Amino acid sequence: MVRAIEIVEVGPRDGLQNEAKIVSTADKVELIRRAISAGATRIEVASFVNPKRVPQMADADEVVSFLGKPEGVTRIGLVLNERGAERAIACGVDQLGAVAVASDAFGIRNQGQSSAESVAVAQAIIAMGKAAGVPAQVTIAVAFGCPFGGEVDADHVVAMAERLASFGPVEIALADTIGVAVPAQVTQLYTALCSALPDVKLRAHFHNTRNTGIANVWAAVEAGVDTIDASIGGLGGCPFAPGAAGNVATEDVAYLLARSGVETGLNFERLIGTARWLSGVMGKDMPSMLVKAGGFPERDTHDGN
Repeated sequence: MVRAIEIVEVGPRDGLQNEAKIVSTADKVELIRRAISAGATRIEVASFVNPKRVPQMADADEVVSFLGKPEGVTRIGLVLNERGAERAIACGVDQLGAVAVASDAFGIRNQGQSSAESVAVAQAIIAMGKAAGVPAQVTIAVAFGCPFGGEVDADHVVAMAERLASFGPVEIALADTIGVAVPAQVTQLYTALCSALPDVKLRAHFHNTRNTGIANVWAAVEAGVDTIDASIGGLGGCPFAPGAAGNVATEDVAYLLARSGVETGLNFERLIGTARWLSGVMGKDMPSMLVKAGGFPERDTHDGN
């Protein structure tokens, strides 16, 4: 069992991008600062995409500028193409997050690219990052199932990961973009990846659309994954994937791992406080279970408000 797991906080990007409400730049920066206060050291701060398609991320440049460069924190900028990479690099992000897609149907609707074309674009983004001294990682979207094409072949995902690994990313993630994965599938796919790419750092990104997200996190950890994406409050979704509900909640994941003897460096009580604050910002309840139930043993779960 891995005894320490890194959590990548994706709430400021993936958590907010699918919400109808446009959150102010100031509140986005405050969310990031609260996440840092709770122990987060890698954070997806924004996505550098077309603001006409994702208006929630129209202020990506301003968010990075107002946030500054917090000590000891890696600020990740998600990019889907070379233009986005140029913007993110110019803003001074610490890491680029490229995306390749495991399904032609999803890629064409989402990024205007086939699966193979998205791999080529990811290669270009990684190269741009290297030239600028900015490391890049890659996420394979819809790795466990596509809303338009159905099942995704596991061998295809492994072959994609092998191809992407040859470009030298710092990390490769698999994303359950629409929340269809189950633990047995997660175990099978990550076991195959660990065997095929023993020297590549792997990450996991799960949505809790069908209430399997937390179980999938544990399956990934047991399979050897040492980095997990999560979103404070459990917000999240993909604007281009019908029915893609929220990410696994950071506080729920932190609780699961802490109670299992796995270190994350996160204070889940502060995360609960931040999720409650975010509920006020969004004007609605958060999907997170810990926001509803609190931690155990009981402590002051209002810490961080």
